Amino acid sequence: MGAITYDMEIPSSISADKMFKAFVLDGDTTIPKALPHAITSVQTLEGDGGSVHKSVKHRIDGLDKENFTYSYSIIKGGALDVFESISYHIKIVATPDGGCICKNRSIYTPKCDAQVSEEEIKAGKERASGIFKKVEAYLLANPDC
Repeated sequence: MGAITYDMEIPSSISADKMFKAFVLDGDTTIPKALPHAITSVQTLEGDGGSVHKSVKHRIDGLDKENFTYSYSIIKGGALDVFESISYHIKIVATPDGGCICKNRSIYTPKCDAQVSEEEIKAGKERASGIFKKVEAYLLANPDC
């Protein structure tokens, strides 16, 4: 089975700069506040910068603060028992109404004997969308963040 790539777009009423700051630049503090039941802490160990797994280590592959882009790969834990590699590419784009759209490309390369179902892919998309929406809800409830 070759690489599985999917693209997803999630609209938000939050401005692109505020969402990028909260979701990416300040994600180590914002995400645990937005999802306290699911993520207890985020610690940046390497790079510049919601999982069903107990522990996941990411490597920051690219960060462009001016263009609101962020790329990272999972390097330890998570679903690497099934996948050879997992990478994510995020771009937050401003919309004319003052909100934004989070464009997310996920690339999963399964190990040669691994089988990945459509249901598993759908569940992953829903988790990613859920994290983004929880951060959005946190920002709406805490406008001074």
